Amino acid sequence: MRLSHLAPGQTRPECKLSPNITVSMPADYNGRWEMVKNENFEEVMKALDIDFATRKIACHLHQTKVMVQNGDKFETKTLSTFRNYEVNFTVGVEFEEQTKGLDNRKVMTLVTWDGDKLVCVQKGEKENRGWKHWIEGDMLYLEITVQDKVCLQVFKKA
Repeated sequence: MRLSHLAPGQTRPECKLSPNITVSMPADYNGRWEMVKNENFEEVMKALDIDFATRKIACHLHQTKVMVQNGDKFETKTLSTFRNYEVNFTVGVEFEEQTKGLDNRKVMTLVTWDGDKLVCVQKGEKENRGWKHWIEGDMLYLEITVQDKVCLQVFKKA
C-alpha cells in the first residue's frame, strides 16, 4: 500500500462491510478535475489516425473530468467545448467501449487496480493502447498510451 499519493491530512476512503469489518479503498477519485497540463496529446492522436483539423482543435481544448466513484464502480465524464465523453465501468470487469471521445473505435476495455492507480488496457486494432490514472495530493494524472506514443495529462481538483 502506497500512502505517498495522499495529501497531508487526507485519508483513504473506507467501506464498512459490517460493524466490525472495514475495508480501505485503494484511492478516492471522486470530484471535478480541471486540466492544467496536456503533453504530447497530438502524437497520441496521430497514432490513432485522427485527422489534422481535429488534432489541432483537440490540442487547444481545456478539459474537465468529473468522476463519481462508488467502491469499484466509476462514472466518468470528460467535458470540453468541442466534445463530451462519458464512460462508466467497474474495476475488474471487461466491457466493450466505443471510444467516441477520440477515434470512435470499438475496443474491449479492462480497468484494474495497481495499488492506488487505475490501469486500463484497451484491446482493438491499435497495439499497446490504454491509460493509467493516479492521484498525488490535489492533482489527478492521466497517462495515455497508443503504440509507442505516450501523453501525460494533469488535472487539478476544483
